[in-house]
Amino acid sequence: MSPVDSGRWVWRALLAQRLRSLLTLLGMAIGISAVSLMSALGEGVRQYVLEEFTQFGSHLLAITPGKTETFGIGGMLNTIRPLSLADAQSLGRLNGIEQVIPVVFGTAAIKHAGLSRHSNVAGVGPDAHSVWQLTLAQGRFLPHDDLESARPFAVLGSTLKQELFGDGQVLGETVHIGSVRFVVIGVLAPKGQFLGTDLDDSAYIPVSRGLRLFNRESLMEIDVVYRPGISAELISHRVKQRLIARHGLEDFTLITQDEVLKSLDQILQMLKYAGGSLGFISLLVGGVGILSIMLITTTERANEIGLLRALGCSAGQVRNLFLGEAIVLALAGCVLGLIITASLLLLSRWLLPGLPLTLAPHMVFLALSVSALIGLLAGVKPATAAAAMNPIEALRQLE
Repeated sequence: MSPVDSGRWVWRALLAQRLRSLLTLLGMAIGISAVSLMSALGEGVRQYVLEEFTQFGSHLLAITPGKTETFGIGGMLNTIRPLSLADAQSLGRLNGIEQVIPVVFGTAAIKHAGLSRHSNVAGVGPDAHSVWQLTLAQGRFLPHDDLESARPFAVLGSTLKQELFGDGQVLGETVHIGSVRFVVIGVLAPKGQFLGTDLDDSAYIPVSRGLRLFNRESLMEIDVVYRPGISAELISHRVKQRLIARHGLEDFTLITQDEVLKSLDQILQMLKYAGGSLGFISLLVGGVGILSIMLITTTERANEIGLLRALGCSAGQVRNLFLGEAIVLALAGCVLGLIITASLLLLSRWLLPGLPLTLAPHMVFLALSVSALIGLLAGVKPATAAAAMNPIEALRQLE
C-alpha cells in the first residue's frame, strides 16, 4: 500500500466515525490549550516581573546598611551603622563607577494653595532620573548642587502635580513638604508603579533635604551604576574594600542586579513549568481518550482488518495504519487546541490588556511534538492488537 493510499484510508476511517473523532479531538484540544495557556501565563508573569526590576536601567549595584552575622551555634548579631553622604561621594571616585545615587525614602504631607496630599517623598541624588530612567515632561531634574547643602528644589510626579496644580502652571511655584518650602523645577512623565509604589504620586527632593525631613542620620540605600564591560564581581569587590576601609568592618550588604534577576528568573521558571505540568494532566487525559477509542475501533473493525490482510497487507502495514490514525487524531487535536489558545490570547488582550500572557514560539513546536508522541504511545496497543488478529477469524465476522 502506497503512502497516498494509506493517507486516504486513515482519512476515511476518521470520517466514518465523525462524532467519535470530534470528541477525541476535543479531548486533545482541551489538553493542549490548558498546557499552552498555563505556560503562556507563566511566561507572561516572568517577563512582567523581570521588566519591573529592569525598568530602572542595568549595571546596578545596591548597597544597604547593616549586615547579619552568625556567631557559634544559633548566635546572631545584627550590626547596623550609617551609610553617609560621604560614603556615596567616596564611592563615586572609584574606578569603573559612573554614577552614585544616595537614597532616602518616606511619606509626608505635601501642600499647595490650601490643598494637601500625603505622598511618597524620595530624597535622591541629581543623577537619579537618568539612572532610574525617569522622563521629564516639564522643566528639569535636581541640579548638581553640593550634596550636603543642596537648594530646596522639588520635582513632582505626574499624578501629584495634577492633584495639586491641575492643568495650571507649576514650574516656579512652591509646595510645602512637611514644614519646608520647596520650589518646583520639574514634572515627570507618567512612570507607573513599582512593587506597589506609585512612582507618579511622588515628590523628588535633594537627598540632604530628605535626611533632615525624615530626621535620619543614615541613607536607606546607595545605588551604584558601573561601566558596561566590567563584571559585577569586580565592582562589588572594589565597593566592599572601600567601605570596609571607611567603616573598619563589613557592616553593609551588597546586592547586584544580576543576582536579583537570576534568583527571580529561577523562581519564575519553576512556577511556569509547574503550571505547564498541571495542564499536562489534561493532555494525558486526551491521550487516554485516544487509547480508549482506538481499542474500541479495533474490535469493531475486525472485518475491515481481515479484508486488508486478505488483499495482501502485511501485519506491519496494518499496524502502521492504526498508528497513523492515532497520530493524526492527536496532531489534529493539537492544531485545534492551538487555534483555541490563540483565540483566547487575542480575546484576553482585547478585554484584559494588562493581563500578562505570552506564548513562546518553542511552546508551539513542543506541543506538536508531545501530541505526536502521545498519539504514537496511545496507538501502540490498539495497532499491535490489530496486527495480531487472525485474518481468518477476522473475515468470519463478515458473515
